[in-house]
Amino acid sequence: MNLQRTVLCRLGSPKRRFFGRIILMLIKVKVFPGAKKEEVIKKSENSFEIKIKEKPIKGQANKRVFEILSSYFKIPKSKIRLIKGFKQRNKIFAI
Repeated sequence: MNLQRTVLCRLGSPKRRFFGRIILMLIKVKVFPGAKKEEVIKKSENSFEIKIKEKPIKGQANKRVFEILSSYFKIPKSKIRLIKGFKQRNKIFAI
């Protein structure tokens, strides 16, 4: 919740649109590329660890994280936006 308030303060009020959509939830994700098996571990209400097989080369890992989050939350990939952490292990997504 604190993370949501921080980012939303930068973006404006919670009702403000971001990329033409209303932000429903912000989540923190720590990605572990090159893992032997893929899994999603929920650490808290808005914090996850995702282990993926893909290597962090040319956005392959980010693409796979989008697919995993899409299936986990049962929403289309187009509803997920990467806010922060394009080239880092720790990322923030708007869903």
